Amino acid sequence: MARGFRRVFARKIDVTKRVPSVVWARDLHPEYWFMSRFYVACDLGQEQGRVMMGALHRDQLIISEGHCFPNRAVQGKDGLQWDVPHLYQQLLEGLRGAGAYDEPVDGVSCSSWAGDYLLFDKNGALLPPAFRGDARTGGMEKMLADVSWEEVYEETGIAKIPDTTLFQLGAEHPRRLKKATYLLPVADGFNYLLTGVPRVEVTSASPTQLFDPEGNAWSGYLMKKLKIRSDLFPSIVPSGTLLGPLREEIAKDTRLAEAKVVASCSHSLAAALAGLTAAEGERSAYLRQGTFAIMGAQLEAPLVNDLSRDLDFTNELGYMGSVCFHKRLPGLWVYEACQRIWEKENRQFDLDLLTHIASAATPFESLINLTDPRFEQPEDMPLKIQAFCKETNQEVPRKPGQIFRCILESMALFYRKTLQQIEYLTGSHIERLYLLGDGANDLLNHFIANALQVPVVIVSPNAAAVGNIVVQALALGHLQSIEQGREMVRKALNAQTITPHPAAWGDAYDRFEALTAEPPAASAAEAPA
Repeated sequence: MARGFRRVFARKIDVTKRVPSVVWARDLHPEYWFMSRFYVACDLGQEQGRVMMGALHRDQLIISEGHCFPNRAVQGKDGLQWDVPHLYQQLLEGLRGAGAYDEPVDGVSCSSWAGDYLLFDKNGALLPPAFRGDARTGGMEKMLADVSWEEVYEETGIAKIPDTTLFQLGAEHPRRLKKATYLLPVADGFNYLLTGVPRVEVTSASPTQLFDPEGNAWSGYLMKKLKIRSDLFPSIVPSGTLLGPLREEIAKDTRLAEAKVVASCSHSLAAALAGLTAAEGERSAYLRQGTFAIMGAQLEAPLVNDLSRDLDFTNELGYMGSVCFHKRLPGLWVYEACQRIWEKENRQFDLDLLTHIASAATPFESLINLTDPRFEQPEDMPLKIQAFCKETNQEVPRKPGQIFRCILESMALFYRKTLQQIEYLTGSHIERLYLLGDGANDLLNHFIANALQVPVVIVSPNAAAVGNIVVQALALGHLQSIEQGREMVRKALNAQTITPHPAAWGDAYDRFEALTAEPPAASAAEAPA
């Protein structure tokens, strides 16, 4: 590998070291190798990274997982960090696996979650460390000392989340920023490592909280007021922008000489939504499950007002100028904290067993307010749940199955409350919910459908890669329209839909509302225009 590229990791890792090429997990049928188009989607998730290969053959889309690897945070002196050298090596290994087929790969693109960033010096070398945003504190308070929160929200439409790029910069060391030539969101940073072309794709620019969606540009107002160097931020490009070929040494090493790197949708959520199979005109919402959840709807324009700000809704740009209007919600955090306690007590419950015993527990026996401050820390979580139920004069869940059911029912009811807020703010009745993520839990999925009383579509866990590949194909002229791409996705994935059943969720929701500490969503006088 070229000596210049080795500088990227400042001699801390031998980037020339190779490991054996991977074998693709599921080979494509031989007939699809003839007259097909091939793409590689590199998705850097919070816990794992995956290199996925997609093939377009006539009117069919085939997805294959090529290489999967852990994305573990590294504990550094000043907090948790991205292990960029490890991820880069694994990314190259996945590309070598794609090149081993000796078939022309047309496109390569990276996606990841938003907020975190990489810094590079004038020679293109990475300036370590690359922090994980949830490990940094104090930045938000520092920034809001010089600009009001109301101004930030009005300018960007992004909710008050401590790990946005804006607030992370408040915790950044000035000397490190002085050395930096470029600041790039993580996925755009890896696209830069592959091409040497520094660009920020719009779906990852938006969540930085330094982007003006009305002007479709970096916020000069915030940068000037907060004394942030505007020259740190490369040009913003639309979703589906061709960045150029792989660096010469990477193309030779991976045998992908014909591949073009595309800035598809660098934000993984935007990529997943780009490939959704929603029918034209359908009024739908989406819910991404995980340790924390995200729930929202796609709009045609930002929705920024006092009420959306007070209810913590964010406006992030999606594919083709759409707006991902959503808020961050409690997810499986409370359950995961309980599971760790039970494991320490030598009580092993895998998810299937816990689901089975939870399904046999009494429905709606006890509910919790997941936003109660006591649940923000993981210690003694089962005891905290029991204490909350006792304080609110409910049955106290004693057994793991009862506790698990309490958590899942409370989550489903919380999502119902959020859906009502979305409908109120947007003035639209939601007809369908698309469930993103790894499927979470079948019992929870049915609870969500019944609580919300709308059909729930279980989206493939490969949704981000699918959307990434669809946008690549559009950028390269291999698909004529996003509708054509979504029709191919619809045929390829055959998503499961859960139909809601009438149940006693109405009375349970009335109880849940009484337990939550939030004020009413709004009065009639506060209704948005």
